[in-house]
Amino acid sequence: MTRRLTLRVGLALIALAMAASPVLAGGGFNFRSPLSGDAERPVPVDTDAAGVATYKLNDAETELTYRLIVANIDGVTQSHIHCGSPEVAGPVVAFLFGFNAAGVTVNGVLAEGTITAANVIPRADSAACPGGVANLADLIEKLRTGGAYTNVHTLEWPGGEIRGHIF
Repeated sequence: MTRRLTLRVGLALIALAMAASPVLAGGGFNFRSPLSGDAERPVPVDTDAAGVATYKLNDAETELTYRLIVANIDGVTQSHIHCGSPEVAGPVVAFLFGFNAAGVTVNGVLAEGTITAANVIPRADSAACPGGVANLADLIEKLRTGGAYTNVHTLEWPGGEIRGHIF
């Protein structure tokens, strides 16, 4: 019963975040990424964890502000934006939540911040990341064309427990 109540509270937090996120108010272009274990690749993860990442691109396209909210997830070690389509496991191109070897348990905002050109991890053209990512402009193009996803990694699921396509 407690687990079900926690799940409901977590899902309510995520719904609220998707409906009205102060970080994303104003102009620019918005993206979102609903996170679940079903979206993990190469094999979906059976988990009660869920989340949402919201992104806002400023008008000058020099900053990508984000907020990452999670629920029912234990031992989070890191979170990233990865290059890749919904069906592949691609390389990391930007950190959202930096590595924490001990893992953290959060129900709510896990991370928020701003990605700039200095935060982009360049990746060469590959099957998992067609065209590669050389800079922030390339990352933005991946977001616009469905070539990126958000992933949250945990102690139990080091390859990722919840994931979501960015659109």
